[in-house]
Amino acid sequence: MSTPPKTSDNFIEELIAEDLANGKHGGRIHTRFPPEPNGYLHIGHAKAVVINFEIAKKFGGTTNLRMDDTNPSTEETQFVDNIQNDIKWLGYTWVGDTRYASDYFDELYQLALRLIDKGLAYVDDSTAAEIEAQKGDIGVPGTNSPFRDRSPAENRRLFEGMKAGEFTDGSKVLRAKIDMAHPNLLLRDPVLYRIKHEAHHRTGDTWCIYPLYDFAHGQSDSIEQITHSLCSLEFRHHRDLYNWLIEALEIFPSRQIEFARMNVDYFITSKRKLKLLIEEGVVDGWDDPRMSTLAGLRRKGFPAEAIRNFCIDTGVTRRDNQQTLDLLEFKVREVMNRDADRYMAVLDPVKLVITNYPDGQTEQLDTENNPEDESRGTRALPFSRELYVERSDFRKEPQNRKYYRLAPGKDVRLKSAYIIHCEGHEEDEAGNVTQINCTYYPDSRSGEDTSGVKAKGTLHWVDAATATDLEVRLYEPLFTDPTPMDHPDRDFLEFINPNSLTVVTAKGEQALASAGVGESFQFLRQGYFTVDPDSTTDRPVFNLTVGLKSSFKG
Repeated sequence: MSTPPKTSDNFIEELIAEDLANGKHGGRIHTRFPPEPNGYLHIGHAKAVVINFEIAKKFGGTTNLRMDDTNPSTEETQFVDNIQNDIKWLGYTWVGDTRYASDYFDELYQLALRLIDKGLAYVDDSTAAEIEAQKGDIGVPGTNSPFRDRSPAENRRLFEGMKAGEFTDGSKVLRAKIDMAHPNLLLRDPVLYRIKHEAHHRTGDTWCIYPLYDFAHGQSDSIEQITHSLCSLEFRHHRDLYNWLIEALEIFPSRQIEFARMNVDYFITSKRKLKLLIEEGVVDGWDDPRMSTLAGLRRKGFPAEAIRNFCIDTGVTRRDNQQTLDLLEFKVREVMNRDADRYMAVLDPVKLVITNYPDGQTEQLDTENNPEDESRGTRALPFSRELYVERSDFRKEPQNRKYYRLAPGKDVRLKSAYIIHCEGHEEDEAGNVTQINCTYYPDSRSGEDTSGVKAKGTLHWVDAATATDLEVRLYEPLFTDPTPMDHPDRDFLEFINPNSLTVVTAKGEQALASAGVGESFQFLRQGYFTVDPDSTTDRPVFNLTVGLKSSFKG
């Protein structure tokens, strides 16, 4: 028996607490997450996953994972595998084995026969266009199908013939017999089964008829004795049919409760549109770091904890809501700032020569790994006469008095190293800076500074002799508009950001070459970066996960 928590954080929890107080289902709480395996899970699915698992956990209940695999045309085993991996990565475990709507095809078929025998379903020979026309419109009653009054015996015979493969695709469907004047258009004799001579990813060629979502979903809930079917607001109008089928079939009374979908700026969450991005070559696959898929966000480096926190902190509402990318990235920074070690990498390197440093000498300087966690210890940095610094950290002439980086006559500190004095620079015929020349104060070593020199700026750097080349992939949002789907008169592809991916060759600390796939680091003054699966020891690849601060104005 589940125990209600002392407080309810949202309306779903209030309704569940009310059911518990009334002794419904013997105080048992059982939810489910039922994705269709026709693509990868995205950030919107993450919200549904978190709601179902967290609410069940809060009430001491359990959650099923069930694949809504009733459409063999679009479903694949690879999608099933990925969905399971994503949920585990988010940190959740479902009760028992993964379930499938296809597990219940026999039972669903028998339930359909029960409706037929009760005179509550009939086989219709109308075409899809004719059925659509029969539905009428809001405030306009529909018209009965000419096949609506077939006898239960004839309907059973025809439905059995559909199952036996006697009819072609589209020639017949099974419809519920409800009310063609019902104010909810979904209850105007909805289609429950269609003929589809296609192999299923699990059942093969066993079946050539498949239930539609509205029939398979609710009845699967009842078969599994799901107490609370939590789904997104788009299914509100389906609830009337959900309840009608429960009553007509006299089966376990699951309760459907709807919550608002969560949308995030610069992301789209239509699987069809995500698939189109892949087909059009805009992105490299479902796990492209620019995608809204959980696989893409994981590859980019977003921690599962940050996504969970984002979904929880944005709450559960009855109205669709648009969340900012800033908030999601803030949640990512919170986790990564705590967990990521600090390393140095120069994204646009230019050589810096310390002219008074002994030629051929190298010393090891101590630097902290993570100032947020002293237990992470320190590491040694090699330091010698030639270094790399960021090109943007040098100006031929200072911009103003408050310019604290490199320029002729300026002093700056090199992180965990020495204070240097800029003497000048060298450039090519085109005027591009090729080398910065400096001197250093030997008694200004970090932690042992007795020079008396005051340097207001601190720069990151890497030792030229030991630096490793890094392929760094810099990401911006995939779209230039925060809501690319909110323009009905324009194709969402018109809003593709041409600068969504920029690849540069950076210079990084030598230790970064051996970082493992999925490891994340803060590159000082740059942002948080994560090792991509494309990475090798010969070609380390890092993805920009998130900047040190927000760069978006959406």
